[in-house]
Amino acid sequence: MNPTDVLKYGHTFVTRTIDGLPLDQWNEGGVCGVWSVKDIIGHLAFYEHVLTEVLSPFADLKIEFNLLPQMARPDINDTQAASRKALSAEEVLAEYIDTFTYNQEQVVPKIAPATWSQVGTLPWYGAEYSLDDYIVYSFYGHKREHSAEINVFKDKLKYT
Repeated sequence: MNPTDVLKYGHTFVTRTIDGLPLDQWNEGGVCGVWSVKDIIGHLAFYEHVLTEVLSPFADLKIEFNLLPQMARPDINDTQAASRKALSAEEVLAEYIDTFTYNQEQVVPKIAPATWSQVGTLPWYGAEYSLDDYIVYSFYGHKREHSAEINVFKDKLKYT
């Protein structure tokens, strides 16, 4: 599996999904529960930061934050959405794109190809899983799921 491609395809799906969606619609709730498109993109930005943290040790990069312990909190998603309320849609989108780009250009290429398929590299995720599995399930699939919700929202806008 090519991790760069898997991550790129998930990202491309998100960017194609939001392409053409007017920014004035990004704050309307109800896209995913009470979340807006802006909240979803902020949520995905947070996950990109988590990916940086998870992959950094495998790329011999220093971790500058400690997000993984927060992932166990039941309110983490709403906390992250609330932390971006004062930001504009453009700022949230820029955070998502910038963090994705950093991972693609600075982190992923530094990981040895054999490491990606090595089972047990993330014991907290599951001893039977590899980094490949982690990015497919937690990033590609996650982005497809939220993109589908945004597409449903876009369809509702067409018919209202």
